[in-house]
Amino acid sequence: MKDILTAPFIKEMAETTANMYRLGWDERNGGNISCLLTEEEVSPYIDLDKVIRVIPIGFDGSELAGKLFVVTGTGKYFKNVEKDPETNLGIIRISSDGNSAELLWGYKDGGRFTSELPAHLMSHAARLSLDKEHRVVMHSHPTNTLAMNRVHVLEERAFTRSLWQTCSECIIVFPDGVGVLPWMVCGTNEIGEATAQKMLEHRLVIWGIHGIYGTGNSLDEAFGLIETVEKAAELYMLTAHLPVINTISDAELKALADTFGVAYRKDYLDI
Repeated sequence: MKDILTAPFIKEMAETTANMYRLGWDERNGGNISCLLTEEEVSPYIDLDKVIRVIPIGFDGSELAGKLFVVTGTGKYFKNVEKDPETNLGIIRISSDGNSAELLWGYKDGGRFTSELPAHLMSHAARLSLDKEHRVVMHSHPTNTLAMNRVHVLEERAFTRSLWQTCSECIIVFPDGVGVLPWMVCGTNEIGEATAQKMLEHRLVIWGIHGIYGTGNSLDEAFGLIETVEKAAELYMLTAHLPVINTISDAELKALADTFGVAYRKDYLDI
């Protein structure tokens, strides 16, 4: 077997979590990531027949039975993943009955996957139903996005429009807009179900006064979606107290979307 610490998916997870911590998106043990893996990617590094232990997941995940994921651990700090991946990450396989996760590698201190795993898995299932290339669910607490939650109405059309009007790239990067949930208790199946429902229309979902979920076909894509929202939110917060002299009109937003050939939410524009 090859050394799993040299596996591209482990190295990329370590680099991504370190970058998110550096940016202040994931303080303490805030935030979590799960990435769908293939047997072909994983089998050179670990024995897929050797199950270390079985951990209940707390809901029926049979839709994802047999699927492999690398997942950040509960209570783990993103800043520590790079120096000790085997403690802070785990590779799991969803059991055939969908009720538990088989730990194949990681969590060597006896830990387990993030408490938000049900929300992750529900979101994975929702996105896979629309895009077979989907692989990543990423949750973080970007500072300016959270600040914007405090002063902006938590309604997805209005929130999306404010982001789109702040920076020209926004409607190009997330033409499907941003889903928005009201404040809910985290770590529950209820918030997971609500997030998954939003994921049928959006690749980004804001948890009111908590953080954001981003998805994508790669860690880079999910990160880039959140990064773009956070930049727009920062610009919004820097100017929210000032008179707005210039903005991007709906006609200009439409022109941007048409020029770059993206399928945008037409119901989000007043045209």
